[in-house]
Amino acid sequence: MTALVLSLCACQAASRHQVSSLEFLPFNAMPSNYRIMNQVRIHWEVRDDVAHFCAHAKSMGRQQSYLTPPMACAIWDILKAECTIVTGPVTNHVALGHELRHCFEGHFHR
Repeated sequence: MTALVLSLCACQAASRHQVSSLEFLPFNAMPSNYRIMNQVRIHWEVRDDVAHFCAHAKSMGRQQSYLTPPMACAIWDILKAECTIVTGPVTNHVALGHELRHCFEGHFHR
């Protein structure tokens, strides 16, 4: 049996500081038995190069990362029950909440 150990999700927006209106819609949290983790140690890393770092970590193509640069990303390690949220120095509660949701639910948007 192979377990998912480390994963990443880089979230993009039309511009570096613009958040999609979809992010303000209510959502239902996954039941605890469907989450990738329920007890998580969270780290928050602030980087000036967040778009480059997250695009590189997710192996995004150059064109995709240029057209829709990541605003932030979440990197989680299930075995250690840890998650690191990476943002730029300018962020907002919506972006942080979005990435925090990834820490618990993994790749929730398709």
